[in-house]
Amino acid sequence: MMTTQTPANIRYGTIAMLVAALCWGLLGVMSRVAMADGALPLTVAFWRAVIAAVLLTVHAAVTRAEPLRRADRPAAVFLGVAGVAVLYFAYLNAIEQGGVALSSVLVYSAPIWVAIGGRIFFQERVSARATAALALTLVGVAIVALASGTGEVRWSPSAVGWGLLSGAMYALYFLVGRRLFSRNASARVMAWALGVGAVTMLPFVQFQSLSRSAWAGVAFLAVVCTYVAYLVYAEGVKRLPSARAATIATLEPVIAMVAAYVVWGERLSLLGLAGAALVIAGVLLSAVGASRTDSVSPRQPTTL
Repeated sequence: MMTTQTPANIRYGTIAMLVAALCWGLLGVMSRVAMADGALPLTVAFWRAVIAAVLLTVHAAVTRAEPLRRADRPAAVFLGVAGVAVLYFAYLNAIEQGGVALSSVLVYSAPIWVAIGGRIFFQERVSARATAALALTLVGVAIVALASGTGEVRWSPSAVGWGLLSGAMYALYFLVGRRLFSRNASARVMAWALGVGAVTMLPFVQFQSLSRSAWAGVAFLAVVCTYVAYLVYAEGVKRLPSARAATIATLEPVIAMVAAYVVWGERLSLLGLAGAALVIAGVLLSAVGASRTDSVSPRQPTTL
């Protein structure tokens, strides 16, 4: 339920959303830190899910959140398999093969998959504004996918494929999560999803010895980019109109690209930057349209 939008609540919510965007914007850079000494993407994804699942389970218990509804457990299991195991693995492979800047933009192809899924599975009408937003996003993603870059930006069909797959799996938090988060405590849903995701990855994980820097990166991903980001995001969306919350969230790929340049020397070409701008413009246009129909509806966490 949304909190009354007093000036104090709006200020607090804006700060919370900025912190969440910063946490998620650092996800790509810290993923590279975790994998820098040879840690495999699946190993990093597994430990991130395990640690975050434990933290959220404890949080749900301390806050006395209601157990997940029995009827919603199959959907939570599906979200865990696809929205955690596949998403984390695909995103980390995109980072490993294409770099942080490229993967951070491609994961924002999610609105395209949300529109397609909403039309197919929920018979949702796609408005003219939504169509324009999707066109901007699609063109932007295509430009980024074909553009070159400098530093550690590496274009390849597999890197683009992993990035687009991560965007499709990211979209499930809107498509599958819509009912889950409206009927259950968000901490319970995320704890279930992360736990199932970890179990799904378990048979395929190579339990290699990780360096201190790798463990530090994994811990940062689990604690800051997942647990803390989720908590502050949840506080933010309770206090802000959905359009403002979504607008602030678009800072995430911008922060990711700046961090990738500062830390790893990654930089998209001018054409790639233009494509990234189109992706963000599409998300902003979509957010403006959403404000007319979703200004007081509950939002679900959209963390990676």
